Amino acid sequence: MKTYFRLLAFAKPINKFAIPYILCTLLSIIFSTLNLALLAPLLATIFSNVKDIPPKPENWIDIFAVFNYYTALIFNKYGAVQTLRFVCGCIVASVLLGNLFRYFAEKTMESLRIHTLLNLRRAVFNNVMDLHLGYFSNERKGDIISKIASDVQTVQYSVTGTLQVIFKEPVTLLFYLVMLFIISYKLTLASMLVIPVAGFIISKIVKKLKEHAVEAHRTYGLMISYLDEALHGIRIIKAFNAVKFTTDRFNNENLRYSKIGRAMARRQQLASPVSETLGVIMVAGIVLYGGTLVLSNQGDLSAAAFIAYIALFSQVMRPAKAISASFSSIHSGVAAGERVLELIDERPAIVDAPDAVTINGFEKEIEFRNVSFAYGEKAILRNINLTIPKGKTVALVGPSGGGKSTMMDLIPRFIQPQSGEILIDGRNLQQVTMESLRSQIGMVNQESILFNDSIYNNIAFGKPDASPEAVEAAARIANAHEFIMGTAEGYQTNIGDKGSRLSGGQRQRLCIARAVLNNPPLMLLDEATSALDTESEKMVQDALNNLMKHRTSLVIAHRLSTIQNADLIIVLENGQIVEQGSHLELLANNGLYKKLIDMQTFASNKEESVTE
Repeated sequence: MKTYFRLLAFAKPINKFAIPYILCTLLSIIFSTLNLALLAPLLATIFSNVKDIPPKPENWIDIFAVFNYYTALIFNKYGAVQTLRFVCGCIVASVLLGNLFRYFAEKTMESLRIHTLLNLRRAVFNNVMDLHLGYFSNERKGDIISKIASDVQTVQYSVTGTLQVIFKEPVTLLFYLVMLFIISYKLTLASMLVIPVAGFIISKIVKKLKEHAVEAHRTYGLMISYLDEALHGIRIIKAFNAVKFTTDRFNNENLRYSKIGRAMARRQQLASPVSETLGVIMVAGIVLYGGTLVLSNQGDLSAAAFIAYIALFSQVMRPAKAISASFSSIHSGVAAGERVLELIDERPAIVDAPDAVTINGFEKEIEFRNVSFAYGEKAILRNINLTIPKGKTVALVGPSGGGKSTMMDLIPRFIQPQSGEILIDGRNLQQVTMESLRSQIGMVNQESILFNDSIYNNIAFGKPDASPEAVEAAARIANAHEFIMGTAEGYQTNIGDKGSRLSGGQRQRLCIARAVLNNPPLMLLDEATSALDTESEKMVQDALNNLMKHRTSLVIAHRLSTIQNADLIIVLENGQIVEQGSHLELLANNGLYKKLIDMQTFASNKEESVTE
């Protein structure tokens, strides 16, 4: 129940919906119950069984006495036809009002359902966006998507639907039972003996539904993960003839999900026939017992009242069945809700300090002081000491796994150092708000991260108020304007999923244009040209040179020829700085840097000879 009430908290302010819903539901139930209660005077009128006018009831509690009084009064004064018109008019009015208030109640509940979904999905997505990058490395993306999309939807219908059932159906059941007691307390007491038996049987049927629901949601998340991976890697799947392996993996999970769904459906569908069968047995018993009372003239139960009783009792099982069905639904809702709340409760490992300050610029330098970092037990960086002065270009080179990307990720605080500190203008990064820090930084990665949108919106990403002139100026600096104007719709051309309609060089130049428009004082360039062919590399490198003008730049270089003009080159190996200096100084040292240069020169010459 704790999970249920936590989920219900997302419906706040619930009073805005609860009060109108309760009022409309009560009025709907009252008029719906009257529809059946009016059967007795209707039957009595049709069969001319209206006796002398009874005494006028002192109150409206005994609704049958009230209607019998007015029916007899009209019958004696105006005759059977007018009485029939009166009774039929009352029934029509009651049906009309009952359905009208039911419509308003359901409309209010639908507004509550949509309001709850809005708040829940907003809370989940906002929290996911605040999580640190390490979380996404450890979790399946498809499982996260499943929680935000499918599980939230399940919670929406099961929790708010159950809330509807918890109030409406018990009150409806109570009104029916009151009416039944008014007609004949003997019959009602006898019929209530069977209700606990029915409840026990139905509880046994739905007992394992929560266990099935938890497994179903987990399996669905895994299946969505496989789907996401298959769509993302379709080119590799086909290239390595792995279509059968991929489809088998997906189909096996799909089959498991189907089996769980079938097991849940069996139990859910069994609840309704069982409750209906028990209801028919109860009605048959009541017909037998009540019919005997009427035929033997025992008690004051008339034939018309007995038929009305049967009609009312036949409706008792409807709210009872709805209540039993809600137990089936709530198990699935709570299971999905636990997965959603698990995502909401996930706290980011990296947050702003309580006394963090906002920085408005970059004035002097970034400094690493004895910085170390490790993934678990594996040390990645060891006691790094480095100063990056403003306006300088610093390049990071070295063998793969040396810690270059980790060192770069520490600056925007994607990760935190285990020891040591990083300072910007003498202030520890952990004492600076992440938003203001990242506003000083522009990034261009090896992978061109673009969105399925227009070229214009990709360049202006994060800056919706950017002018067309500013966007075009950024594209020109990035050497992208010419190819953009050569597309079908210019800046409004849609680039497809992840920029699939563009070449690698074009995608990278759009990323550079995006960074230019952001106009940050500090640039982080992570192997921005390593995945490009020679021609594209030259154009992108020219764009990068334009980007780095008058800015502080930290560059990770795969092709060492691209960073020979850097002000400072840092050589990393096994998480430590083994060399630093200018290109010529490092060549003169005859160390690791010269060895890397010689290896690339040899590989390049060999490639050229093979081409010739």
